[in-house]
Amino acid sequence: MPTMRIEIHRLHPDAVIPRPQYPGDAGDLVAIEGCVLAPGSRALVRTGLSMALPEGFAGLVLPRSGLASRHGITCANAPGLIDPGYRGEIKVALVNLDRKETYTVQPGDRIAQLVVVATPSADFREVAVLSNSQRGESGFGSSGR
Repeated sequence: MPTMRIEIHRLHPDAVIPRPQYPGDAGDLVAIEGCVLAPGSRALVRTGLSMALPEGFAGLVLPRSGLASRHGITCANAPGLIDPGYRGEIKVALVNLDRKETYTVQPGDRIAQLVVVATPSADFREVAVLSNSQRGESGFGSSGR
């Protein structure tokens, strides 16, 4: 797959441009400030970056699996959405789901992943009746364990 070039701007000298850790991986978002997340608390953490996504694409801010599995740290609005027209600072809404342990984010910590995805335009049209499908209205657990 060809590499897409995305304009990115450092708003802070310590900001880290997202780079995959391994070929084909998503790029990590890095904190430029620290914060303390007590159990159940949340914080909006700055990355010091802004970017210009091309029309037809969006950035999804996703939790890092290691932070989630080891410490209960995840994104409060996972996935967070960066629209192509947004030019402000990318911030990550972190939440501590651990019931007992406080977690401290340090400047330079990798706190989330950024995945850029295609977002085709949609033309929503109201209809009187939807077409049938095999699944129909079955939802939430209808396919079993």
